[in-house]
Amino acid sequence: MIRITQLKFSINHTPEELSQKIRKELRLKNEGFTYEIVKQSLDCRHKEDKKFVYTVDVSLQDKNQESKILRKAHNNNIMLTQEKEYTFPSPGEEELKYPPVIVGSGPAGIFCAWYLAKAGYRPLVLERGEEAHVRQKTVENFWKNGVLDPDSNVQFGEGGAGTFSDGKLNTLVKDPSGRNHEVLKRFVQAGAPSEIIYQQKPHLGTDVLVGVVETLRHEIEEMGGKFQFRSKVTDLFFENSQLKEIEINGEKRIPAQVCVLAVGHSARDSFFMFEKKGIYMEPKSFAVGVRMEHPQSMINLALYGEEENEKLGAAAYKVTHTCENGRGVYSFCMCPGGYVVNASSEPEMLAVNGMSYQARDSRNANSALIVSVTPADFPEEGPLGGVAFQRNLERAAWKAGNGKVPVQLFEDYQKHKPSTRLKDVEPCIKGACVPGDVRSIFPKEIGDSIEEGVLAFGKKIKGFDRPDAVLSGVESRTSSPVRIVRDKDSLEANYEGIYPCGEGAGYAGGITSAAMDGIKVAEAVSKKFRNF
Repeated sequence: MIRITQLKFSINHTPEELSQKIRKELRLKNEGFTYEIVKQSLDCRHKEDKKFVYTVDVSLQDKNQESKILRKAHNNNIMLTQEKEYTFPSPGEEELKYPPVIVGSGPAGIFCAWYLAKAGYRPLVLERGEEAHVRQKTVENFWKNGVLDPDSNVQFGEGGAGTFSDGKLNTLVKDPSGRNHEVLKRFVQAGAPSEIIYQQKPHLGTDVLVGVVETLRHEIEEMGGKFQFRSKVTDLFFENSQLKEIEINGEKRIPAQVCVLAVGHSARDSFFMFEKKGIYMEPKSFAVGVRMEHPQSMINLALYGEEENEKLGAAAYKVTHTCENGRGVYSFCMCPGGYVVNASSEPEMLAVNGMSYQARDSRNANSALIVSVTPADFPEEGPLGGVAFQRNLERAAWKAGNGKVPVQLFEDYQKHKPSTRLKDVEPCIKGACVPGDVRSIFPKEIGDSIEEGVLAFGKKIKGFDRPDAVLSGVESRTSSPVRIVRDKDSLEANYEGIYPCGEGAGYAGGITSAAMDGIKVAEAVSKKFRNF
């Protein structure tokens, strides 16, 4: 087929105009063709003349004409391309006596389970939290009444932490194998909008994600897989460095040869258990900071040149800055038309995250503004030093808001004084919030870096550093603070049968990359073992 890049159109263009442009670029007369949009991005450099930019793949009815058409085109943006179909590996030779066990039903666990089920391995998924629709009610009760369930919350339960987020599906992972496209295709087949396949920054929204993950679960069950909710893995048993049994909820043991650890970035009790069992882990860098809210209309005006545009929806930004102290501060998980959410998972500790619904129609934009931290910043040595660092910040956040999400005006943050009231920017927060001293949560260097970053971003986005912008904290769950070490080829840990997987294991950063790693681990299991 023929690939055409850099096709530019007004944001108000029609599908007919796109088709006509393809015909013109390829100098086609009456030749029949079909096309598929590979990528759509938005060019807002000239706000008075905003453009959608497309990459498309074109198939001619007469395939033999494609090379001839290409020679006539004389355009560097037109080239031949070949569609590469994703292929799952054939089963290996080792006998598999028991179904593979997958711990966690976030994107890594679900996608690992889906592909193993499809290949005939009948996986068992153990999830400490609740199924998605029940979990949703539990989370909403927490936001309304402050009653925390440590095993079923924003971090734990079917769909993982990404379920209560913006549902971003873009990834920077290089993907010659085709796993990225597989993930997006699978989401669409499970009920996601088809445009996520080609959008530059696709997202689902938490309201869509709930239905999608439940559909994927039903598909896995139809293919022979099983799910057990409220089933927390509390111990692992080994013999001669090989997995033998898995303990569930501190009481029941099941035999197992394969255990995929897709536990998520917040499974701190699991990390401590792994350390106790001698599973190799190492501390890793991550980032911490605040959520910052601005009126979405202000962000739209700064980026689009207008406060609202139905064609474009809510504007998203991405900003970075290197501080004088050498630390990087940057936006993360930006949620246009979104909400800040209380994302706590442990008693008397408080963490926040960002979430959007599919419509992205709240009055505020919010984003994490985070600062890089390394093991040198952690209060403890060893693999779990990052967990101790997170917990210290989350205890401080809990105290700063007396159990509610603490919020602070940027002008007060700059003056190192607690806020007592808010102004024009009214927070959009899921969960109770209270004016307070967000800055006091952080060590001086991190607090200063955030301030310097906001001032720098104010030079890039007009109004970003406005005095009445609202900061909340603490954003501490940006990625896993540990990496569970696995072999590069077999993907096993230092115990045979243990497969670290996804974001919690330190091998992904977001929904799509975690799902891709789930597929990768499923491939590794398939290459080794025969199916049933």
